[in-house]
Amino acid sequence: MNKRFQMLLKEEKGITALETAIILIAFVVVASVFAFTMLSAGMFTTERSKEAVYAGLSQVRGTVELKGGMIGTASTTGVTGTVDSLIFSVGIVAGGSPVDFTDTSGNEVVVIEYRDSVTRTTSLAWTSAPTVGDTDTMLEANEVFEITVPLTGVSLGPNTTFIIEVKPPSGAILNLQRTTPASIDAITELN
Repeated sequence: MNKRFQMLLKEEKGITALETAIILIAFVVVASVFAFTMLSAGMFTTERSKEAVYAGLSQVRGTVELKGGMIGTASTTGVTGTVDSLIFSVGIVAGGSPVDFTDTSGNEVVVIEYRDSVTRTTSLAWTSAPTVGDTDTMLEANEVFEITVPLTGVSLGPNTTFIIEVKPPSGAILNLQRTTPASIDAITELN
C-alpha cells in the first residue's frame, strides 16, 4: 500500500510558484484594464455633465424678462376697434448675460412672433428704445429697453387672447400671453 501511494504522488504534477505568479499577474492586468476603462468612462461622463450644466447656465444667463406691463395702442376704438401696436419693456434677469438686439451691421437678431387662434406671424418688425441705461443696442444689467411692435397685417380685436414671443439669439424665449378687453381704447392696458 505504501508503494501505491508513492506511485500516485510521483505521477501528480503540482503548480509551481512561477505558474502561480503568472496567473496572479494576469488577474492584476485584467483588473487594472477594467479599472482604467471604468475610470475613463466616469471621466467622460463627468465632462459631458459639466458641458450640459454650462450650456444650461449660458441659456439662463442670456434671458430677458418683462419689466412692467403691456400696452396696446389703437387708432380705431370701441367694440369694433383693433390694436395697431404693442408696447412693453424688457430687461435682463438677475445675474444674466447681456443680449445684443442687433448685429454689427444693424440687423435685428431678436425675433418677435405673434400668435392667436387664427393668425401666426413668425417675424414681426419692431423697434427698441433704451429707457434706462446707455443708448447702444446691447441690453445689459440694470438697463431697460422699450419694445414697440407694430401689428402690420394682424387684426387684433376685442376679446382676443394672443401670445407674443420674444426670441433672443441665446437664452430662453420670453412668452407673453394677453387678452384684449371687450372694448378697445386708444391706449389699452393688456392683461
